[in-house]
Amino acid sequence: MTSIRRRLTVGYAVALLASVGAFGGALYFERRQSSLRELDERLSLEGLAAAQYFISFQRPLGRALQPSETPGLAISAVGGYLDGIRDYAVVFNPDGAPIFRNSAAKSLSIPEITGVLSHVLASSAPPGSGELRRGLVTMPRGAQPFRYVQVPLTQIWEQPAGILLAAPLDAVPFGAPQLLQAMLVIAPVILIGSMGLGYVLADSSLRPLEGMVDELEAITDGRSLHRRVGIPASDELARLAATMNRMLARLEESFVSLRRFTADASHELKTPLMVLRAGVERAMNHPTTPNEALQSLEEVLQEIHRMSELVDNLLTLARADEGRATLAVEPGDLRELVNEAAETAGILGEEPGIAVRSEVPEVPVEIAVDQSRIRQLLLNLVTNAIKYTPSGGKVSIGLVDQGETVALVVGDNGIGIPAADLPHIFDRFYRVDTARSRSGDRPGAGLGLAITKWIAEAHGGTITVQSRPGRGTVFTVTLPRNPGGPLPPDRNPIDL
Repeated sequence: MTSIRRRLTVGYAVALLASVGAFGGALYFERRQSSLRELDERLSLEGLAAAQYFISFQRPLGRALQPSETPGLAISAVGGYLDGIRDYAVVFNPDGAPIFRNSAAKSLSIPEITGVLSHVLASSAPPGSGELRRGLVTMPRGAQPFRYVQVPLTQIWEQPAGILLAAPLDAVPFGAPQLLQAMLVIAPVILIGSMGLGYVLADSSLRPLEGMVDELEAITDGRSLHRRVGIPASDELARLAATMNRMLARLEESFVSLRRFTADASHELKTPLMVLRAGVERAMNHPTTPNEALQSLEEVLQEIHRMSELVDNLLTLARADEGRATLAVEPGDLRELVNEAAETAGILGEEPGIAVRSEVPEVPVEIAVDQSRIRQLLLNLVTNAIKYTPSGGKVSIGLVDQGETVALVVGDNGIGIPAADLPHIFDRFYRVDTARSRSGDRPGAGLGLAITKWIAEAHGGTITVQSRPGRGTVFTVTLPRNPGGPLPPDRNPIDL
């Protein structure tokens, strides 16, 4: 769920960043154009007002001035107005020579002003048509471009003159540069806040799905198929939950049918097997049975015993799956069960020459368990240990009192189990490849360890295995004295 939240949050942030970037770019260029229009209008109004002042003060003379004459009275009168504006203002005569500079323009020298005027006049026709000329010019002492407006000045000289007004592009309050700076400051705040909001929204949207995952994890043990996933209010998740519930219902029906079939088949097979065993034993003990038939009857009897054991195991697991395999728990000393298992292992290991060693505490180890089931657990483990240990090997069985828990350890130095098979050895009917045959020296159906695991878990305990090919295997069963309490980390108290 965390990765989905992260991907949704990052995707939301990227989409928002792209949207804000596109919106901010469009806003910036629109504001830049608006600033230019606003600046042009201001410069035009200032220039037109100054031109009208010139004309109104020059009109009383009743004649046009020569190019060499300077309208001193008009300049004195209009100069106060031009000095009051914050933009650059330069009045030039018909020859293109500056005859007046306002206070802002006086920061520029005459050569600088002449250079600017030359650039402006060269880039546009003389203002004889009465039209305003607009454009961009770079001041000599700065790389920043300036917006200028050239206003024609007529009726003063015989030839038209002009007024040049210029202002930097950032002269407009909250223009494009200020807008860009504000966006660069605000954008990270908006992005971080949106990412947080996106994470919260993703979390709230995925929380029902997380609850569904938790419920499904509780059902994966195969024993809780009767449970169903809660249906959230969301339409899409509600459809998903309803589909999963229908799937669980079909799985439950299939599992129930399979368990019922296994239990019924196992139960029904017990009586015929008992009849067959009785008949074979009676035939073997009958005095008229030929000696050459006894060997065949003995092989049949062994197969009947093996079949009976398989049926008993299947019936045990079927009852365990249905919850009908109860435990007859009573207090007892586990040392007796361990000694019995060690004695059985010693008998089984006599023929192949396998040494059996047992270690039990000197003081009683009292714990409430189902002694018949624990005896079955130990016999399964020691039988496997003898089965997969070569001649001359060693098998150890031990009991360790760990206070809150008791550990039963069965180990050998036999052929071991490959690492790839370790996760599956407790699965039903699973056999390691090198010992998969049901005949020969290592017969079996692959149910013993599955039953062993069920017995350990039914007592609230655990079973673990450690093995290396060619180095042996150690099974450790940890049983709690208080089944409801936590189990400490597994330890291996027996050294082979």
